[in-house]
Amino acid sequence: MLSNARVVLVRPHYAGNIGAVARVMCNFGLGQLALITPFGDPRSDEARRLSTHGEHVLESAVVVDTLDEAVADCAVVVATSSNVDGVYRTHNYGRPDEVLPSVVAALSDAPCALVFGPEPSGLTNAEVARCHGLIRILTDSLYPSLNLSHAVAVCLYELRRLWLHAQGTAVAATQKPAPFVDQERMFESLRDALEAVHFLWGNKADSLMHAVRHLIARARPSPNEVRILFGLARQLRWVSEHGVSRPPSDEQATNE
Repeated sequence: MLSNARVVLVRPHYAGNIGAVARVMCNFGLGQLALITPFGDPRSDEARRLSTHGEHVLESAVVVDTLDEAVADCAVVVATSSNVDGVYRTHNYGRPDEVLPSVVAALSDAPCALVFGPEPSGLTNAEVARCHGLIRILTDSLYPSLNLSHAVAVCLYELRRLWLHAQGTAVAATQKPAPFVDQERMFESLRDALEAVHFLWGNKADSLMHAVRHLIARARPSPNEVRILFGLARQLRWVSEHGVSRPPSDEQATNE
């Protein structure tokens, strides 16, 4: 199942850190590495030197332009940050042992991703908001920022520990989570519908939609549940446009 676990590095600056992450991934049995617009060169001598037998991870690393591309097929996507202030972070963070069980539970069915930000600044609020949860490692408040590869090591250690603990005891879920890309289309449709009925309105619309996203994402909706939410969005738009509760025709539903 750990072959389904993916490490995503967003705009990593230093080739040495990319190499060190590849080494850590080998330590804990992971092989999928995705790099989003890296500044450091994963094929450089420095990256290879610090990968220590993890060269194959560097060579197979996928380089993409956006977070959506990196995690489009993932069922669960969790971010990491030492910054847990603000509306996009405060209500959705937890320790690795609190957040990662949902990843372990989904690994047997679909890829899942752990997302790490660039060394100088970490992930943006917009990037954190795209994920289903946020990991905060309990470091000292006087010096909370970990080296990138160290943060990856802490999270992958906990991921592997939970995975090993689950062996022989986990029961396969009857419903697999919908792919990330389908969930994102559903959230876009739902947002459009909630704006149409003025549930989302004014300067608090973004933060309220963020809360709705995470309420639904925590349930790990199945493909059928995503279709139900598409139907809810369609019906809300119909009521907004026509002022009645009659459902749209089959043809309209098909064109949705």
